[in-house]
Amino acid sequence: MRIHFIAIGGAVMHNLAIVLHINGHRVSGSDDEIFEPSAGRLTSYGLLPPERGWYPDKISNDIDTVILGMHARKDNPELLKAQQMGLEIKSFPEYLYEQTKNKKRVVIGGSHGKTTITSMVMHILRSCEIEFDYMVGSHIDGFDTMVNLSDNSEIAIFEGDEYLSSAIDRRPKFHLYKADIAVINGISWDHINVFPSFDIYLEQFRIFADTICKKGKLVYFSDDPLVNDIAEGARNDITLIPYSVHGFFQNKKGFFAATHNRVQKMEIFGEHNMQNLSAALKVCNELGINDDDFYRAIGKFKGSGKRMQQISNSDSCAVYLDFAHAPSKVKATVNALADRYPHHHLIACLELHTYSSLNTEFINNYKGSLDEADKAYVYYNPHALKIKNLPELDKEQVKQSFGNDSIIVSNNSDELFNKINEEAGPDTVYLFMSSGDFNGFNLDSFAKGLTEY
Repeated sequence: MRIHFIAIGGAVMHNLAIVLHINGHRVSGSDDEIFEPSAGRLTSYGLLPPERGWYPDKISNDIDTVILGMHARKDNPELLKAQQMGLEIKSFPEYLYEQTKNKKRVVIGGSHGKTTITSMVMHILRSCEIEFDYMVGSHIDGFDTMVNLSDNSEIAIFEGDEYLSSAIDRRPKFHLYKADIAVINGISWDHINVFPSFDIYLEQFRIFADTICKKGKLVYFSDDPLVNDIAEGARNDITLIPYSVHGFFQNKKGFFAATHNRVQKMEIFGEHNMQNLSAALKVCNELGINDDDFYRAIGKFKGSGKRMQQISNSDSCAVYLDFAHAPSKVKATVNALADRYPHHHLIACLELHTYSSLNTEFINNYKGSLDEADKAYVYYNPHALKIKNLPELDKEQVKQSFGNDSIIVSNNSDELFNKINEEAGPDTVYLFMSSGDFNGFNLDSFAKGLTEY
C-alpha cells in the first residue's frame, strides 16, 4: 500500500512509518520540523523528507491512506488537499485499531504509569516468546521500534494516551482502540489545555471504560477512589479485575517484590513501580502467563527510557532521569528515590515544560510534590511559554505554588546547572524530571561530572 504521513517526525509517527516501510509498504511523509532521534532514524531507512515544510504536491491519487499526526493543524495544506481529493485520512490510533481489530487488544491507561506497565507486559511476553503487536511511548531496550505490526501475532499491547488523536479527530487516543483488556492505573488531572476542568478530564476515563469490547475486562487500581468509582459504573458484561500495590521491601542487598510465598529481587524500585507491577501481573495472567514465568522475567526488567533511568553512577553517587511532569508522578518519583536512598542527600530538579505545568491555574497542583527532596530546583524556559502563548511566570509565584520556601526557581538553564554543580558532593543522588530537554542542555555529560566522587 501507499501511505503518506503528515507530521512524520513525531515519536510514534516516525516509528510507525519505519515499521510500515519494513513491512513492505511505500511510505512518504512531511513535517515542518524533525528533531533527533527521529531525524537520524528516518534517514537510516531512507524516509527522511528531503525538505522541511508542507507540500500539497506530495498528495496524489495513488495514496491509499494518509496518517495524520497531532502536530499538524487542521489548516495544514497537505491535509486540506487530501480532504479535497477524498483520500482516506486516519490518526495513528485509528490506524492501529484498524490493523489489529481482529486481535486481542490490551490498552493500558491512567494518568501515570502507563508507559512502564506497557513496557513490563512487553518484556514479559518477549521473555515467554509470544509474538505481539505493540505501541509504547518510550524506547525500551531490546526493541528496535516503539511500534510493531505483524501478520503473525494474535495480541496487541497499546499504551492508552488520553491526549487528542489529531486536529480533525478530537477524541482521546485511548477511546479509539476498543480494548478487550483495559487498564486504569490511577487518575490525576492533566492536559488542562484540552480538558479545562477535572470533571471533563475524569469523564474521558469513564468513556474509555465504556469503549471496552463486549464481555471485555477492566483491570483497575482499587486503591484509587476515582478509579473505583469508574469500575463500579462499568457495564455489567465487563469483568472487573482489581489490584493493589504489590508487596515489597528493601535492604542493603537491594529492592524486592514479595508475596506470602515468593521473594523476587528487582532491578526497578519504588512503591509506584510496585503498583505498576501489579497491573502488569494481572494483564499477563489474563493473557495466559503463569506467575512463575512472570516473576522470573520481571526480575530482569530494567525499566523504559526516561522512566527512573539511571544515567550515571559511582560508589557514592547516582543520577536519574525521569519523564515525570504531572504532579502525582513528580511526587511519586521523588518519594521513591528518597525511600531507596535514605542515607543520601537527594537533589531534585523539575522542568515545567507542558502546557498544564506552565499554566498558573494548574501549577498549584504541584504543592508538596518536591518536599521529600533535601534540595529542590524548578526550571522553566521562557521560550516554552512563548510557544504555548502563555503569560510570563513569576518566580515567587512558582515557589509559592509548590508550598516550599526552600525551592530554587530558575528560568536560565546555565544558571540552574551551575547552582546544582555547586551542590555536588559525595553521598548524593540527583533526580532530573522533565518531558522536555532543559533547553538542550547536555545532561548526560553533566551527570558524569556529578558522580566523580
